[in-house]
Amino acid sequence: MSPQSASPNTLRRIALLSALLVLLIAGVSAFLRLAKAGLGCEPWPACYGEALRALQRGAVVDDSAVRAVALARLAHRLLASTALVLVLLLAFGHLSAKPFRRAEAQLSVALVATALFLAGLGWLTARSHLPAVALGNLLGGFAMLALSWRLAAPPRQGDAARRGTRGWVVMALVCSVIQVALGGLVSASYASLSCGDTLDCIRLAASQGWSWSTLNPWREPVFDIVTTAAPINPAGALAQVAHRAGALVTGLAVLLAAWQLSRQQQRGAAALLVALLMLQAAVGWWLVSGGVPLAAALLHNLLA
Repeated sequence: MSPQSASPNTLRRIALLSALLVLLIAGVSAFLRLAKAGLGCEPWPACYGEALRALQRGAVVDDSAVRAVALARLAHRLLASTALVLVLLLAFGHLSAKPFRRAEAQLSVALVATALFLAGLGWLTARSHLPAVALGNLLGGFAMLALSWRLAAPPRQGDAARRGTRGWVVMALVCSVIQVALGGLVSASYASLSCGDTLDCIRLAASQGWSWSTLNPWREPVFDIVTTAAPINPAGALAQVAHRAGALVTGLAVLLAAWQLSRQQQRGAAALLVALLMLQAAVGWWLVSGGVPLAAALLHNLLA
């Protein structure tokens, strides 16, 4: 079927396939980012951040020989290329649809723009270690997933009940995006081992004067190039504090949104939100108590 004659159902199926591909890309991208940082390396935790420290010493680091990383990088390129073709097809289908649906066309154009932004970001910053680059990739991927999923959803009539829950859902969405960004900052600034429990993180951040400059995503983490003892980047304690405080705020916002959805007879959506929140909290506890295992970090990213 040509894009000109594509039915709304066909376009929604393409959008759903795009969403599934983007979810896979997000998982592979998270693996590459975390493996590059050193999660899952041996001997743990002394090897954490070793590649970046070696670069800062002027050494040459080549991770292409690591089979898992090489395969993941190849899979990422193939999946990203396929997803780009799908979103272009989706945009063309919506722009040429009869009757023309302005909202869907705008969403599909935004999806293409986001995909092109991510492609350009990857090409321009392939060797960059700035947290801002990792955050751009992370949030861009989440935006592509959200746009694809929205285009895959069947149209609904905006009744008064749904309008009544919109503000609560938007609040939960904004908190979730901020929390995702804070989690990405922890990962990209090599702060995973900066401190232990929450009180330890607070004490360490306080001893550093609550320096907000440590949250600057345009600042490359600088390690002690001599020592190999953890924690690797003590300056990342504030990012840990912010992420853990954000988890409480986001959890409350999601629970309030779920409560409002339940009141409006949308109990399935409410139950799904609560289930995802509980799973994410359990995986977060696994991350902290288990010494930041790679599997837990990947699951934490996918659940987000």
